[in-house]
Amino acid sequence: MSQSPAEFGINASLDVMVPMRDGVRLATDVYRPADQNGNLIDGRFPVILGRTSYDKSNPVIWVNPVARFFVSHGYVVLLQDLRGRGLSEGTGQYHHTANQFEGPDGYDTIEWAAAQPWCNGKVGMVGSSHGGIVQNMASLYRPPHLAALWVDVAPTNAFRDEARQGGAMGLHMFGAMFLHAYDSQEIRDNPQAIAEVQEGAERLREQVYNTPFTRGSTPIKNVPNLEETLMHYYQDGVYNDFWAQESMNQTPHFARMADIPAVYSGGWYDPFAWDVTEQFAHMAAQNSSPQRLVMGPWNHLMIRGAGSSSVGEVNFGPSAHWGDPVYNARRLRWFDRWLKDILNGVEDESPVEIFVMGGGDGGSTDRGHLRHGGEWRTESEWPLERADQRELHLTSDGGLADSAQIEPGLTEWTHDPANPVPSLGANVTGLYEWVQLPDGIDEAYVPPRARMKSMIIDGPIHQRERADATGSAPPYPLLSERADVNVFQTEPLTESIEVTGPIEVTLWVSSSALDTDFTAKLLDIYPPTSDYPDGFHLALADSILRARFREGFDGEVFMEPGTVYEVKIPLPPISNLFAEGHRIRLDIASSNFPRFDINPNTGEPMGRHTKSVSATNALHFGSGHTPRITLPVIPDR
Repeated sequence: MSQSPAEFGINASLDVMVPMRDGVRLATDVYRPADQNGNLIDGRFPVILGRTSYDKSNPVIWVNPVARFFVSHGYVVLLQDLRGRGLSEGTGQYHHTANQFEGPDGYDTIEWAAAQPWCNGKVGMVGSSHGGIVQNMASLYRPPHLAALWVDVAPTNAFRDEARQGGAMGLHMFGAMFLHAYDSQEIRDNPQAIAEVQEGAERLREQVYNTPFTRGSTPIKNVPNLEETLMHYYQDGVYNDFWAQESMNQTPHFARMADIPAVYSGGWYDPFAWDVTEQFAHMAAQNSSPQRLVMGPWNHLMIRGAGSSSVGEVNFGPSAHWGDPVYNARRLRWFDRWLKDILNGVEDESPVEIFVMGGGDGGSTDRGHLRHGGEWRTESEWPLERADQRELHLTSDGGLADSAQIEPGLTEWTHDPANPVPSLGANVTGLYEWVQLPDGIDEAYVPPRARMKSMIIDGPIHQRERADATGSAPPYPLLSERADVNVFQTEPLTESIEVTGPIEVTLWVSSSALDTDFTAKLLDIYPPTSDYPDGFHLALADSILRARFREGFDGEVFMEPGTVYEVKIPLPPISNLFAEGHRIRLDIASSNFPRFDINPNTGEPMGRHTKSVSATNALHFGSGHTPRITLPVIPDR
């Protein structure tokens, strides 16, 4: 037998209050195998545990794809509200992802399950995003009966990727706060507060401009514990004790995690691609048990649910389409092996499975998506040892070349905080404005999750401004046409080049300001066609550096106006085939809004500025200044 058959019905015991070590009880739905009439089946079964900050009874996220699926295959499934969420106790103890109880609570829940007469003593965990964080937190405490994990799109370093990146705030976490505040226990019986949070979420496009965020100035004030976390996210640019909490940064604690079989899955267009790939690399190096990495051409949601072969405005071909059917089949094989001891061969499979984007014909699908294509490939490690670290040099005339005589000079631009470069597609999650309901529609039938619309398309889109993109303005130019976006690109490629792995940009910069931002974005540029008269400007990865943190995040070092500094901007990993005839392009600017908050250029305390000023920023070339991008090129493509 290579897979558990789907032979069981389901029996549910809802809101079982499971006690934690401090007496707080967590609401847990227990789903057990039954006959087709709902009568419980005697016996001991392995357990699948999902712990969530959202609604454990959500049929789309939890009940159907997890409870009903795994119970039918002979598992007990526990779905649990985190402390301070849903129907669990602990009101006021929930701080978004800054929850120090998650490790002990996970441990206590796992060991409670293992002690039940219906458990065979083996517990596995599933969950995405926050549901992945709580898996890692439980693993830190090494519960004896935790036997396997599937950790999906989980941030392991909230400072770098979840709430801040390069010293700037990722505004998707501001948006996420509205959803967590709306259904918080703290305002459950306060209709006025609920309405204020809802109205703020419906006006999120206005809210992101109302900076600086201060205590009492946003609708999140209605939930003080969440407002406290928001202020840390926004104002704490220096790496401090808040960020060092194990719930916010598990990376220094990887050695504590249980040595058990684990899968880490994510997407190249997910904001946590860094975290997923790095956690796998650490775990594979230190653990004796099998570790696996799966990276697809997905955003934060695409591996599960309905799935799709398209992300943003780009189609990656039918093999990119997973969704619950493929995802659950893969998870079932994994847990069958480690929780049921079914010899199905998963331990003999390659540890790394990546989707190499590119290779499509570049035409348009009937839904208007670019056919970029791609294919799955297995590897033996991450990052790929055979990658050749190839440097492309930026030149003062806008070139990007293997080697070049760098002529002395500079390129200047104005960063005007009142006119930031708009974010056109990005690796984001949670930056959702809520669509206002027409008159006569009862909100009870259209919950917030059903009317969320991302303010930034979470995936790749053509880099031309448009009416529905925050910060765009007529005549809606290409980003490459803006005076504050500096474009560096290769000549059309004479052969295809595969880039797979993390990337780094090195610049020499100066500014008229004490502090400003520098952004970098890597793109695959299609030549013009009848379908795409501009060509298609396909963004692959981007990041930012707030200049006051150029020497590290343990302190602030302001710029001296006019002085030239070397800065490094790491970009998250990708896997992309740049086809013959395409160009590799790097865009350098000083804003990417609303993906990141706007630097006011004043050097005032972080998140407490009193004004904004324009800054004249510059890139320097020659005289010892060799700006470059370092790409991991696969030589045997």
